[in-house]
Amino acid sequence: MDMTYPGVVPMHKVNFDAKTEYDMIQNYKVLQEVFNKLKIEKHIEVNRLVKGRPLDNLEFLQWLKRYCDAVNGGIMNENYNPVERRTKGGRERVPRGSQKNSKSLQANNACNISSSDTVGVTKASGPRQGRMSETVGAANSSREIQALSKEVADLKLSVDFLEKERDFYFAKLRDIEILCQTPELEDIPMSVAVKKILYAADAKESALEGAQEYMRKSNHD
Repeated sequence: MDMTYPGVVPMHKVNFDAKTEYDMIQNYKVLQEVFNKLKIEKHIEVNRLVKGRPLDNLEFLQWLKRYCDAVNGGIMNENYNPVERRTKGGRERVPRGSQKNSKSLQANNACNISSSDTVGVTKASGPRQGRMSETVGAANSSREIQALSKEVADLKLSVDFLEKERDFYFAKLRDIEILCQTPELEDIPMSVAVKKILYAADAKESALEGAQEYMRKSNHD
């Protein structure tokens, strides 16, 4: 939103280190105020989003992506620097070792300048050789650019396919979630077991075994 509407989001109010639900709620309040200011008719389900459930958050992020793409035509502002915007918001601390890094960069720049001077002397002493090297370098660069352009085009096709596949399966999961949340079905064992799988927060472990165990206990009861 800060990239799409520069200057509208009060970045100094955003807590980028939010860990608790209280801090997250304050951040969502900032976002809701931005929506109200821009007359965006979208109610943020804060109580659901702060729980961190994947489906709820993915659905909101997809809506946000579609909205921003509709406003800016899907073109990202290449000049937008999110790290710099966080720094201006006053929430970003200067990390330790940054001074060391800057010194290392200065040393590298000094070495690069020295190398450039040496190259300049070499070119001056051999202009013909320099011109030949430039021609060969330009040809190599052109081939590299063509290869990279083809690779980017292939990656875009792959991303488009994956996004369509993701949206397809997400829509299915969303339909299942809505069905399990209907008053007539939400308390039956099968719906509860399905929701255990849908809302499982640990991506490394399958929730299927826990859901099956719940079903077995329910059947015995």
